[in-house]
Amino acid sequence: MRLERLTANKIKIFLTSDDLMERGLSKEDIWKESSKWNQLFHDMLEEASIEFDVDIQGSVAVEIFSLQAQGMIMIITVNGVKEDEDLLYDGLIEMQVRFGSYEHLLYEFAEFEDLIRALKRLAAAEIRGGSIYATNHHYYLLMDHLEAGKNEMAACIISEYGNTSIQSPYVLAEYGNLIIKNTAVETILQYFND
Repeated sequence: MRLERLTANKIKIFLTSDDLMERGLSKEDIWKESSKWNQLFHDMLEEASIEFDVDIQGSVAVEIFSLQAQGMIMIITVNGVKEDEDLLYDGLIEMQVRFGSYEHLLYEFAEFEDLIRALKRLAAAEIRGGSIYATNHHYYLLMDHLEAGKNEMAACIISEYGNTSIQSPYVLAEYGNLIIKNTAVETILQYFND
């Protein structure tokens, strides 16, 4: 499990499929009213509260994004606590949960060399395509329009070199610098094949 503070009242939690399995859960359990799932969620909130010194109580909005083979990302937004509700809920948390899914893979790399290594491994697995963006001293690899069945393999390979990103492809297109469009694997092999 990885925690990251996005803003003063937003926290990103990334759970791998292994994290879920260790706790006896699957991604499908989210859809059910499960005591295991509720316990996991409260444990995550408690850990985030301690790590970021945030008092999480009252109303929180939760967005859950499934990342196919990688696991899931949860964005927790802590809303302002109303004084009247504080007395009514006595420290309980009221959740508003929204589900989404990614049909693409988007990874962030701090070093260009790590991106090159990932793309070479994708080429060895006969996975082609991808777009590369740069912004805020990081590189982003967007893999979309993959052949059927290639998403899971691509996710496994890329996750060895980069981190999943919650950045939207639309935000990258608007504010990032497009370096290579739709041919990242082929182009990198052409220039960095040793």
